[in-house]
Amino acid sequence: MVETEVKIRIERGGPEDARALIERHGYILLEPRTLESDQVFDRGTSDLKAADQLLRLRRSGARATVTYKGPATRERHKSREEIEFDVSDPAAAELVLDRLGYTPRFRYEKYRTKFRALADEPGIITIDETPIGVFLELEGPPDWIDRTAARLGFAQSEYSTASYAALYREYLRFNSGAPANMVFT
Repeated sequence: MVETEVKIRIERGGPEDARALIERHGYILLEPRTLESDQVFDRGTSDLKAADQLLRLRRSGARATVTYKGPATRERHKSREEIEFDVSDPAAAELVLDRLGYTPRFRYEKYRTKFRALADEPGIITIDETPIGVFLELEGPPDWIDRTAARLGFAQSEYSTASYAALYREYLRFNSGAPANMVFT
Protein backbone atom coordinates (compact mmCIF):
# COMPACT_ATOMS: atom_id res chain seq x y z
CA MET A 1 0.00 0.00 0.00
CA VAL A 2 1.14 3.54 -0.72
CA GLU A 3 0.28 6.23 1.81
CA THR A 4 -0.10 9.79 0.52
CA GLU A 5 -0.59 12.59 3.02
CA VAL A 6 0.02 16.15 4.16
CA LYS A 7 -0.06 17.81 7.55
CA ILE A 8 -1.49 21.27 8.13
CA ARG A 9 -0.66 23.13 11.35
CA ILE A 10 -3.73 24.67 12.96
CA GLU A 11 -2.56 28.18 13.81
CA ARG A 12 -5.90 29.58 14.99
CA GLY A 13 -8.15 27.97 17.55
CA GLY A 14 -7.72 24.53 19.01
CA PRO A 15 -8.88 20.98 18.41
CA GLU A 16 -12.52 21.88 19.15
CA ASP A 17 -12.46 24.52 16.42
CA ALA A 18 -10.85 22.07 13.99
CA ARG A 19 -13.50 19.46 14.78
CA ALA A 20 -16.29 22.00 14.27
CA LEU A 21 -14.78 23.01 10.91
CA ILE A 22 -14.56 19.38 9.75
CA GLU A 23 -18.08 18.50 10.88
CA ARG A 24 -19.51 21.72 9.40
CA HIS A 25 -18.33 20.45 6.00
CA GLY A 26 -20.13 17.13 6.47
CA TYR A 27 -17.28 14.81 7.41
CA ILE A 28 -18.29 12.01 9.77
CA LEU A 29 -16.53 10.92 12.96
CA LEU A 30 -14.79 7.60 12.31
CA GLU A 31 -12.80 7.14 15.53
CA PRO A 32 -13.13 9.25 18.69
CA ARG A 33 -10.22 11.06 20.33
CA THR A 34 -7.68 8.42 21.36
CA LEU A 35 -4.15 8.65 22.74
CA GLU A 36 -1.61 7.17 20.33
CA SER A 37 1.86 6.39 21.65
CA ASP A 38 4.36 5.72 18.88
CA GLN A 39 7.80 4.20 19.44
CA VAL A 40 10.25 4.43 16.53
CA PHE A 41 12.98 1.77 16.29
CA ASP A 42 16.29 1.74 14.46
CA ARG A 43 19.72 0.18 14.68
CA GLY A 44 22.53 1.91 16.56
CA THR A 45 23.91 3.23 13.27
CA SER A 46 20.53 4.76 12.30
CA ASP A 47 20.37 2.68 9.12
CA LEU A 48 16.61 3.13 8.70
CA LYS A 49 16.71 6.90 9.28
CA ALA A 50 19.59 7.25 6.81
CA ALA A 51 17.56 5.34 4.21
CA ASP A 52 14.42 7.47 4.92
CA GLN A 53 12.63 4.41 6.30
CA LEU A 54 10.66 3.97 9.51
CA LEU A 55 9.90 1.05 11.82
CA ARG A 56 7.26 1.92 14.42
CA LEU A 57 5.22 0.26 17.15
CA ARG A 58 2.00 2.16 17.84
CA ARG A 59 -0.21 1.68 20.86
CA SER A 60 -3.68 3.15 20.38
CA GLY A 61 -6.26 2.22 22.97
CA ALA A 62 -6.31 -1.58 23.16
CA ARG A 63 -4.74 -1.93 19.70
CA ALA A 64 -1.03 -2.28 18.87
CA THR A 65 0.32 -2.00 15.33
CA VAL A 66 3.76 -2.47 13.77
CA THR A 67 4.38 -0.26 10.76
CA TYR A 68 7.12 -0.16 8.15
CA LYS A 69 7.34 2.96 5.99
CA GLY A 70 9.57 3.06 2.94
CA PRO A 71 11.48 6.02 1.50
CA ALA A 72 9.22 8.99 0.82
CA THR A 73 8.65 11.13 -2.21
CA ARG A 74 8.16 14.66 -0.91
CA GLU A 75 6.70 17.04 -3.41
CA ARG A 76 3.44 18.82 -2.66
CA HIS A 77 2.35 15.62 -0.88
CA LYS A 78 4.36 12.93 0.88
CA SER A 79 3.95 9.42 -0.57
CA ARG A 80 5.58 6.24 0.64
CA GLU A 81 5.06 2.51 0.90
CA GLU A 82 3.37 1.55 4.16
CA ILE A 83 3.03 -1.98 5.54
CA GLU A 84 1.11 -2.44 8.79
CA PHE A 85 -0.05 -5.32 10.91
CA ASP A 86 -1.65 -5.67 14.33
CA VAL A 87 0.19 -7.42 17.15
CA SER A 88 -1.54 -9.07 20.09
CA ASP A 89 1.43 -8.69 22.43
CA PRO A 90 3.31 -5.38 22.00
CA ALA A 91 5.88 -6.29 24.68
CA ALA A 92 6.77 -9.46 22.76
CA ALA A 93 6.98 -7.46 19.52
CA GLU A 94 9.45 -5.07 21.20
CA LEU A 95 11.49 -8.04 22.38
CA VAL A 96 11.64 -9.47 18.84
CA LEU A 97 12.75 -6.09 17.49
CA ASP A 98 15.42 -5.90 20.20
CA ARG A 99 16.71 -9.37 19.32
CA LEU A 100 16.96 -8.27 15.69
CA GLY A 101 19.08 -5.28 16.70
CA TYR A 102 16.41 -2.57 16.65
CA THR A 103 16.27 -0.33 19.69
CA PRO A 104 13.87 2.45 20.71
CA ARG A 105 15.01 5.77 19.23
CA PHE A 106 12.21 8.33 19.40
CA ARG A 107 8.81 8.26 21.05
CA TYR A 108 5.96 10.60 20.26
CA GLU A 109 2.40 10.92 21.44
CA LYS A 110 -0.72 12.51 20.09
CA TYR A 111 -4.43 12.49 20.72
CA ARG A 112 -5.94 11.56 17.38
CA THR A 113 -9.53 11.97 16.20
CA LYS A 114 -10.38 10.45 12.80
CA PHE A 115 -13.04 11.48 10.31
CA ARG A 116 -14.06 9.74 7.13
CA ALA A 117 -14.45 11.46 3.83
CA LEU A 118 -17.75 12.50 2.32
CA ALA A 119 -19.92 9.80 0.70
CA ASP A 120 -17.70 7.64 -1.49
CA GLU A 121 -14.56 9.81 -1.35
CA PRO A 122 -11.40 7.82 -0.55
CA GLY A 123 -9.71 9.73 2.26
CA ILE A 124 -9.26 10.20 5.99
CA ILE A 125 -8.96 13.45 7.95
CA THR A 126 -7.39 13.39 11.40
CA ILE A 127 -6.99 15.97 14.10
CA ASP A 128 -3.69 15.34 15.88
CA GLU A 129 -3.25 17.10 19.21
CA THR A 130 0.49 16.93 19.95
CA PRO A 131 2.75 18.45 22.60
CA ILE A 132 3.90 20.94 19.93
CA GLY A 133 0.51 21.96 18.57
CA VAL A 134 -2.55 20.81 16.68
CA PHE A 135 -2.32 19.44 13.14
CA LEU A 136 -4.77 18.22 10.53
CA GLU A 137 -3.56 15.25 8.55
CA LEU A 138 -5.20 14.57 5.19
CA GLU A 139 -4.52 11.10 3.82
CA GLY A 140 -5.78 9.88 0.46
CA PRO A 141 -5.26 10.42 -3.27
CA PRO A 142 -3.47 13.71 -4.10
CA ASP A 143 -6.46 15.25 -5.88
CA TRP A 144 -8.71 14.41 -2.90
CA ILE A 145 -6.18 15.99 -0.50
CA ASP A 146 -6.11 19.21 -2.54
CA ARG A 147 -9.92 19.40 -2.88
CA THR A 148 -10.43 18.67 0.82
CA ALA A 149 -7.85 21.20 1.97
CA ALA A 150 -9.46 23.86 -0.23
CA ARG A 151 -12.95 22.90 1.01
CA LEU A 152 -11.73 23.36 4.60
CA GLY A 153 -10.16 26.73 3.75
CA PHE A 154 -6.46 25.78 3.61
CA ALA A 155 -3.99 26.70 0.88
CA GLN A 156 -1.38 24.33 -0.55
CA SER A 157 1.26 26.69 0.88
CA GLU A 158 0.16 25.48 4.34
CA TYR A 159 1.00 21.83 3.57
CA SER A 160 3.82 20.11 5.41
CA THR A 161 5.34 16.79 4.36
CA ALA A 162 7.52 16.59 7.48
CA SER A 163 7.24 13.72 9.94
CA TYR A 164 6.43 14.37 13.59
CA ALA A 165 10.06 13.50 14.38
CA ALA A 166 11.27 16.20 11.97
CA LEU A 167 8.76 18.72 13.31
CA TYR A 168 9.92 17.96 16.84
CA ARG A 169 13.60 18.35 15.90
CA GLU A 170 12.72 21.79 14.55
CA TYR A 171 10.82 22.56 17.77
CA LEU A 172 13.87 21.56 19.85
CA ARG A 173 16.01 24.13 18.02
CA PHE A 174 13.98 26.87 19.74
CA ASN A 175 13.06 25.06 22.99
CA SER A 176 16.30 23.80 24.49
CA GLY A 177 14.79 22.54 27.75
CA ALA A 178 12.21 20.27 26.11
CA PRO A 179 12.38 16.49 26.61
CA ALA A 180 14.13 14.30 24.02
CA ASN A 181 10.83 12.60 23.14
CA MET A 182 7.63 14.34 22.01
CA VAL A 183 5.42 13.20 24.85
CA PHE A 184 2.82 14.79 27.11
CA THR A 185 4.05 15.59 30.61
